[in-house]
Amino acid sequence: MNETLFSQIQRLFERTYAQVGINLEDCLIDQRRCGQLTKLAGASARELSELARTFLRAAGDQLYVGIYYSRWLIDQLERHDPRAGLSDRNIRSLIMFVEEINHALHAALQFKNGERAIESEDFARNLELQAQVDTYLVLLLFVAFFRKTQKVARTDRRWLRFHLFAAQNPGAFHDRNLRGRYLETTELASSYTQFLDTLNGMRRVEEIRRFRSLDYGAKRQHIFALMDVASEQIRRPEPK
Repeated sequence: MNETLFSQIQRLFERTYAQVGINLEDCLIDQRRCGQLTKLAGASARELSELARTFLRAAGDQLYVGIYYSRWLIDQLERHDPRAGLSDRNIRSLIMFVEEINHALHAALQFKNGERAIESEDFARNLELQAQVDTYLVLLLFVAFFRKTQKVARTDRRWLRFHLFAAQNPGAFHDRNLRGRYLETTELASSYTQFLDTLNGMRRVEEIRRFRSLDYGAKRQHIFALMDVASEQIRRPEPK
């Protein structure tokens, strides 16, 4: 039986971090249920993308997850399967597809580790930051797979970074909280992935596993510290 793109991405994240214990494809919901959950989520949720969303609800020791993809997004991925090549025709759809799987997986892992404040802003920002970082690394794998040298060129990285970071428009949100959330997490993810680009494969895996174990405040401080080091290296004069 052939694996789906969904199951392949879930398996990749689980190999990197930890087993979530469930098949996240079982959490997929249809448009009708997405509409119901969006109404329950409040006014700000209506500003989120209608193409892909993840819904979370905690009840006692149970976490309920719903993952929604629009028919249009699935059609795009089926017509331009990223496993056959990544291009301008499918990169935005793949980004949304990967991020929702990532949201669900890390939410479930955090819940298993005892995190119950899933409605807090820090929890939401933590998921968003982690998803942008992990999605960038997934995109790199897709690009490298189709390179004979298995190396990603600088132009490839610029292209990926444009679609994942530069093309985002947090200012389009009317809700002040959403605007701040996406502005901050996009800037942090962009800076952190630049640091990850300087590491070899083994060190990168060790780093992102440590990073994933941090709460949102610790993630921010870690990235700020890396930015300070980078700034100091730029200011440091070259030896004569």
